[in-house]
Amino acid sequence: MIITTTETISGKKVVKTLGLVKGNTIRARHLGRDIVAGLRNIVGGEIVEYTKMLAESREQALDRMQQEAKKLGANAVVGMRFITASIMGGAAELLAYGTAVIVE
Repeated sequence: MIITTTETISGKKVVKTLGLVKGNTIRARHLGRDIVAGLRNIVGGEIVEYTKMLAESREQALDRMQQEAKKLGANAVVGMRFITASIMGGAAELLAYGTAVIVE
């Protein structure tokens, strides 16, 4: 499946728009990660534990969006975006969304 942040796909023609598709995940911080992150915050540098957690969250949201698009019969998603929202202290939602289409 082709997934792009643009509204068009070079060399392809959108023949049918199937509608909005989305995938999300909600993740909470982990006490062990918070302790290590706090120490890294003091000395500086990348907080690898959070980088990894967010990368995994993005992939999970993207996979869920792609599954929804496949259920609609799409072979591409255009205009894909990510957004995040705080749910409560220590938990956040990551949402992937776009427009499911059929291209040829």
